[in-house]
Amino acid sequence: MSNSEKGEQLELKQENDAFMVTEHDQEKMESKPGPSGNPGLEENAQIKNSESLHWCGTCGKVFMRRRNLTIHMRIHTRERPSCEICKKTFCHTNSLLCHMRTHTGERPFICEVCEKGFIKSIHLKVHMRTHTGERPFTCEVCEKTFIKSSHFKVHMRTHTGERPFTCEVCEKGFIKSWQLQVHMRTHTGERPFSCELCEKSFTQSCQLQVHMRTHTGERPFICEICEKSFTKSIHLKVHMRAHTGERPFSCEICGKSYTQSSHLAVHMKTHTGEKPFSCDICQTTFSHAHSLTHHMSTHTGEKPHSCDTCGKSYVQRSDLTVHMRIHTGERPYICKTCGKSFSRCNYLTDHMRIHTGEKRYSCGTCGKSFTKSCSLTLHVRTHTGEKPFSCSVCGKSFTTSSTLTLHVRTHTGEKPFACEICKKAFTQAKSLTEHMRTHTGERPFTCKICQKTFSQANSLTYHMRTHTEVSNSVAQGAKIQNRPQVCLGFKPLRKNHSNI
Repeated sequence: MSNSEKGEQLELKQENDAFMVTEHDQEKMESKPGPSGNPGLEENAQIKNSESLHWCGTCGKVFMRRRNLTIHMRIHTRERPSCEICKKTFCHTNSLLCHMRTHTGERPFICEVCEKGFIKSIHLKVHMRTHTGERPFTCEVCEKTFIKSSHFKVHMRTHTGERPFTCEVCEKGFIKSWQLQVHMRTHTGERPFSCELCEKSFTQSCQLQVHMRTHTGERPFICEICEKSFTKSIHLKVHMRAHTGERPFSCEICGKSYTQSSHLAVHMKTHTGEKPFSCDICQTTFSHAHSLTHHMSTHTGEKPHSCDTCGKSYVQRSDLTVHMRIHTGERPYICKTCGKSFSRCNYLTDHMRIHTGEKRYSCGTCGKSFTKSCSLTLHVRTHTGEKPFSCSVCGKSFTTSSTLTLHVRTHTGEKPFACEICKKAFTQAKSLTEHMRTHTGERPFTCKICQKTFSQANSLTYHMRTHTEVSNSVAQGAKIQNRPQVCLGFKPLRKNHSNI
């Protein structure tokens, strides 16, 4: 029997059971005839009447009304009124009548508040609760309330652990039938919802709806504090934690907390040592999938996400998003202590340790501690001598990838950072920043002794020597004055070291 047939049988059974006389009702009756033995269906279908009770001659069920027994008999006779358009069958004629409205578009039950129309009166009744705020179904365990009894029933499964919908392939259980239906597509490969613009397909309609926003640019979820907008409500919810400081997901081992459960899951692997993602080419393992994706680019060289402004390409879209802030100047992460802003969240996290004085990463060799894990990694290489980044042109090796990138530009002549005013180009962003001060006149480095200002840090360092040299000269002069006077024209006596 197919799933649709099973569903129809269940629907009919539930409706019949609602009208059936219960055992408690039957105990109140003085006498009642029992069901017949095993005669043919036609004979058993005859309605047996006793004090306005109606028995099914086939299965013995009892009903209060003749009409309910007549409907019940359709289980045995399989007689069901059907839709002439789509051939769907129904238990009752009024169910067929309601169904026909899906073809005709008729919606006779209208909400007086918002004028929304409905096929059934019960649908209107439930809808009205969205206006009145009525939530009549309450969970006795967690006191959560619901508009519909069906929602309440599904919710209770989160407490009982019941998962009545099971996958026949992998035996995974689900709380809702539609969750099983979507899950089955992971086995069948079915992706029924396709984008008409780029032909990308999805397993769920909601995924397609979100995807379409990448084409339309729609970002309907807006932060009330900083007005940043998002394509998904969950993204806004997570973003709000950057303002509130909420970090609801905590590690039970070390107490570190996170804004997202996925971040906690990744963190836990640092305790367990689990690295389930393995490179098929070099067998290197990783704790999370995006690290493997990033690593694979070292083999393939693929960088599919390109900047429209400068043409620079990246392995991951998130890296491109962060890069674009170089051009836009956006620095959305702001320190509440000193007001300094950053383009990345982790930059702000590292910066905050300047205020707290926290240095959680310690070198096992010399005990030196650092605010960043990457700083510790670089420091350890001073002990090991490791230089893992090698130039493919001249073979020179470096301790960091960024140093290698700068070095390669000496071969290629690339100068990606150009001044918009005079068009002078530079190999490093830092050099461009320093150059821009020649146009703006900014001199952010000040001598604490004479208050003289400079545009570059190394100029201040060089200047400081003029103060240390003067100090040294004064000290040297004081030493000369304190020496014993020696008569001019006479050489001082030398010690005869041979006699010692």
